[in-house]
Amino acid sequence: MDIILLERIENLGGLGEIVRVKDGYARNFLLPQKKALRATDENKERFECERDALEKINDERRDGALSDAEKIEGKDFVLIRQASDTLQLYGSVTARDIADAIIDSGVDIKRQQVRLDRPIKTLGIFEVRVAIHPEVIVTVKANVARSEEEAEIQAEGGSILPAHEQEALDKAAAAGAAREAALQAAEDVFEEPEKELQAMAEADEAEAEAEQAAVKKVLAEQAQAAAEATDDSGASSEDAGSEDAAEEVEKTAG
Repeated sequence: MDIILLERIENLGGLGEIVRVKDGYARNFLLPQKKALRATDENKERFECERDALEKINDERRDGALSDAEKIEGKDFVLIRQASDTLQLYGSVTARDIADAIIDSGVDIKRQQVRLDRPIKTLGIFEVRVAIHPEVIVTVKANVARSEEEAEIQAEGGSILPAHEQEALDKAAAAGAAREAALQAAEDVFEEPEKELQAMAEADEAEAEAEQAAVKKVLAEQAQAAAEATDDSGASSEDAGSEDAAEEVEKTAG
């Protein structure tokens, strides 16, 4: 069926374009929702007469949508749901649920404006496209959690693990901590004797240095005493020689 679009339709066309679509799509959605007209000669003339007014209305709606887009673009919408230990929801989160969360934030939209391919059935954060206006499409995040605390963890980049996986991680962490403690205790056991041996070696070295200094001092004192003794002996010999010479002189004179 050929139709005239009265607004921009994603992947189809913009305002005023004539496009061909399947009859069912036109009859069940586009025409009842007043998003298009049959492309008859009469409707073509009618559209041309109303084009300016339709474009003005479209511009006003787009401007309002841009304002709403700034309020919710990239925003997290928390949806608290019950779930099993495997993170599977008891039920699902639908486009209507997300639309209601967005409406509660102050932006008025319809369920059909939430582009959710299939219902959400697990915990986690999911990006969802929202067509506030045919020309203004934003992405929001559906933060599905079992509690506000879990939602905060997910919002900060963390993840909620299934119960059996979380239990395994906790056990691994505990085992790792015990292993670290055992290694530290072993290091402490071996470290103390090493410190004692090092202290003993340093004490022995200091004692040896002291003994060497004492020996050097004794040797120096002995050397000094020997030198002094040698000087005294030389002086005595010179005195005896002088006395002998004097006696010889006296004998010659007599």
